[in-house]
Amino acid sequence: MDKTMRIEDLNDRSRAIFRYIVESYLETGEPVGSRTLSRMAGVSLSAASVRNVMADLEDLGLLESPHTSAGRLPSHLGLRLFVDGLLEVGDLSEAERANIESQCQARGRSPDDVLGEATQLLSGLSRCAGLVVAEKVETPVRHVEFVHLGPGRALVVVVHENGDVENRVVDVPQGLPPVALQHASNYLNARFAGRTFEEAKKLIEDEISHDQAALDVLAARIVQAGLATWGGVEQDPALIVRGQANLLEDVRAIEDLERVRRLLEDLETKRDMLRLVKASRDAEGVRIFIGAENNLFSLSGSSVIVAPYVSGDDSDDPTRRKIVGVIGVIGPTRLNYARIIPMVDYTARVVGRLL
Repeated sequence: MDKTMRIEDLNDRSRAIFRYIVESYLETGEPVGSRTLSRMAGVSLSAASVRNVMADLEDLGLLESPHTSAGRLPSHLGLRLFVDGLLEVGDLSEAERANIESQCQARGRSPDDVLGEATQLLSGLSRCAGLVVAEKVETPVRHVEFVHLGPGRALVVVVHENGDVENRVVDVPQGLPPVALQHASNYLNARFAGRTFEEAKKLIEDEISHDQAALDVLAARIVQAGLATWGGVEQDPALIVRGQANLLEDVRAIEDLERVRRLLEDLETKRDMLRLVKASRDAEGVRIFIGAENNLFSLSGSSVIVAPYVSGDDSDDPTRRKIVGVIGVIGPTRLNYARIIPMVDYTARVVGRLL
């Protein structure tokens, strides 16, 4: 199919038959034959004429024929054309909005609790697997300390304001006196107070480059070693998945089972999680990834509907808004897109506001 093709490029007859096939597939998961289509209300064509239209749609790459059936199914490209051009997205009722609000309420709970509740909620409502991918959010540093480990090695201990403690081993000059480690620790604590790592790092590098750090040569080397070691490690995104068992409900053949097995393996190993965040970063709202049209996960036969959640989403100041993760569902390509899209969108907005 020409990637620039639009639904308007199909004539009325082809568009009507294409819509019937896709909607039937989304409802039943089964291929649709020409005889069934010719008997549908609104299709005043013989089975032979319908077969001709179906053949044309298959030549365009919009339909495909399973080996075991004379009927047709929408291809992944066909599903994309349908979602972009024919799908009528519904809206949530006030009761559904209230339900999402109440189940995601923070009320004294941690951000992880909020995200876990939201993921479980989406899984239950969609009958798919719900997932959240959250980038590491930096918290201000409370305390930094260097501990001597032996010749040429020291342990740097960083305590964050939220109570998290991280340790890392750094290389230091041989024969380093203990006072140099203490000097470096005192210097870093004064600069890190109330700042995140990136904020403090910029300040420290500026001071050292302008000889304003009030550090001797040894202490400056220790500080620079600590900053280089800490900044060189990329934090893995956090992943929350709920409702994996739902992925097995639509398994109809060995091929489906293998697809689900690969997908569960991808989720278990967090494969492509950060890429999912990056792929959704520039989106204004919901992003839909359908089957093999992309290389996120082992997605042949699966679809992902996600929306970014934004810290400070309720702020009028755009500088306070920052995408910190994505939330959504993953399941077979036979999803109820019209229902799930607004559900994911609203949940992402609620989560962003609560966090």
